[in-house]
Amino acid sequence: MKKIEAIVRKSKFEDVKQSLYDADIDWFSYWDITGLGKSTEDQVVRGQVFKSGYIQRRMISIVVRDVNVEKTVKTILNSAWTGETGDGKIFVYDIEETYRIRNGESGPQALYNKE
Repeated sequence: MKKIEAIVRKSKFEDVKQSLYDADIDWFSYWDITGLGKSTEDQVVRGQVFKSGYIQRRMISIVVRDVNVEKTVKTILNSAWTGETGDGKIFVYDIEETYRIRNGESGPQALYNKE
């Protein structure tokens, strides 16, 4: 089992979410995050100056069976891509064990994604 964390543009989140649903990855967590980037250029939006080093993004966290890792990563790569700096990052971690609290199932069968 693997945990996939993806940091994507907020503007691409709905595309990523729909692509994951289409790929039968229909359970994940997400939250808004702010990070720091290399760029320190000022951006003017509606007359206010913002430092572009502070970047608003959305983080997606998914735990999948090993068989679904490549499909999930490719789905995120394709749906989050704009070709511009700041498209985001994807991290993949090993998961030792998973438990479903409701019925005590453990291992890959405790995950929601099938296969």
